[in-house]
Amino acid sequence: MPTVHSGSFNDQVRAHRLSRRPLPSSLIEGSGYHSLMTVPRRPGAQKRLTAAQRLRQAANLANGSTVLGVAVALAARTRISSGPRGLILASGYRPRLPFAGAFTLGNVVLCRCTAAELLSRPALLGHEEKHCTQYAWCLGAPFLPLYFLAAGWSLVRSGNPGTRNIFERHAGLEAGGYPAVGTRRRPPRRRPSEVEV
Repeated sequence: MPTVHSGSFNDQVRAHRLSRRPLPSSLIEGSGYHSLMTVPRRPGAQKRLTAAQRLRQAANLANGSTVLGVAVALAARTRISSGPRGLILASGYRPRLPFAGAFTLGNVVLCRCTAAELLSRPALLGHEEKHCTQYAWCLGAPFLPLYFLAAGWSLVRSGNPGTRNIFERHAGLEAGGYPAVGTRRRPPRRRPSEVEV
């Protein structure tokens, strides 16, 4: 089939489609006028969701934890964008509490940095994604008191809220910025000969 030679962008695209050849990069990559007409991809543009990711997304929507996350993100005036694997990224979180650099509510990951910075740290994003799954397993809101109980237990046992916290251990201590060993020192054991009478 003969190729149509035309200066029009649409004619060039039509000609390439008719000839079943791939579009050249000059027609795909944004430049000049054509880049203004192209919708920019969001930082979390991704492949299709797996069945498990769709199930987690639906569960957290149904149990209300994602709705709570979006409400907190809107109240904190964060910048909301879609992230990978069905996550919602809420960047630029400013309130002082919680003290963490990133935390989750349902499928919403709230962070103090930009979405691009969070995406450039896949270990941290993966850590937060595991917390999203924990919300689904705990049926939403019950995750919060369970997490705080586990954090309190960890604080008493190790001196920080993460080291002995079962939720943080499952999500990956190092990825979340928690030490694997607690900082609390135990008093040295006395030998039987040192016992005061």
